[in-house]
Amino acid sequence: MGLLVITDVMINRVNENWRKGKQTHVFIDEIHVIFENEESASFFASAWRQFRKRDAYPTGITQNVKYLLGSKQGTSMLSNSEFIVLLNQSPNDREDLAELLKISKEQQVYITNAQSRCGLIKYGVSLVPFVNRIPEDNLIYQMNTTKPSDRNMGFNSHKE
Repeated sequence: MGLLVITDVMINRVNENWRKGKQTHVFIDEIHVIFENEESASFFASAWRQFRKRDAYPTGITQNVKYLLGSKQGTSMLSNSEFIVLLNQSPNDREDLAELLKISKEQQVYITNAQSRCGLIKYGVSLVPFVNRIPEDNLIYQMNTTKPSDRNMGFNSHKE
């Protein structure tokens, strides 16, 4: 029930911003949780389409892509997404993603046993391998790292 209420609030804010001529960025971390339940998956898939129609930029983040791939709504959202960043994938997820997104065997190398900060970017119909080797002492790295071990090194403690 909570997911439905939160999603409805997001839809209302996106619509309000759209009427004011504002673009909205919507970030959903652990998006796979939404697809563990058929009712929330259906409601959110509809919201995702509304976001895109209202000049919003929905972004789903997950390490558990199997829930998206196991859901009709999740698969539809993923296949209709213009921009996807793929990092290292498990063998089963990689095969399913390869079929859905038309990733060749040669391109799958970039998401097979991939090192941290390396992978594939899907943009439209293009698939581009990337290596994002920002030094760990760089402020951009420090501001964006999600590694728990980095928190103990004094990162993310800068003042703006």
